[in-house]
Amino acid sequence: MKDLRKRFDRFCLKNRDKGIPNLMLYITIGNVAVYLLSVIDPSNVVYSALCFSRSAILHGQVWRLFSYIFTYLLDTRGWYFFTALVSLLCFCQFGKLLEQYWGRCKFNLYYLTGVVMLDIAALLFGMYATTTYLNISLFLAVATIAPEARVLLMFVLPIK
Repeated sequence: MKDLRKRFDRFCLKNRDKGIPNLMLYITIGNVAVYLLSVIDPSNVVYSALCFSRSAILHGQVWRLFSYIFTYLLDTRGWYFFTALVSLLCFCQFGKLLEQYWGRCKFNLYYLTGVVMLDIAALLFGMYATTTYLNISLFLAVATIAPEARVLLMFVLPIK
């Protein structure tokens, strides 16, 4: 296992600047765009075409394996929407920080591997896939990198 980790770290160091730059920014923009499209079209055609559906994937709609990452804001309603919007902006900042620290390649592999693992788990166990917990793992990754950093709760109260 140690040898595998060394090889992975060596690969990521060699290819540090390869991958999708600002991946979390694109995901955030995609979430906002899909939300705005669904507000314009109240029949929820956009959401029903992009959300994770095991039966639809098994019938050939393979784009749903990755398109559900853009439905994060649509899964919330009411006051929870504001919380989801703020958390999405925080995840964008966490993604930028991790991309700077780890490099583009390692961050892209981290996030995209998480999406693939969510897909596999949802297909095997018949659950609904959402990127909520994958995005929360970005917070935990930042917390391990910078444990002494301070975050402003409600943009006012500093928390270590």
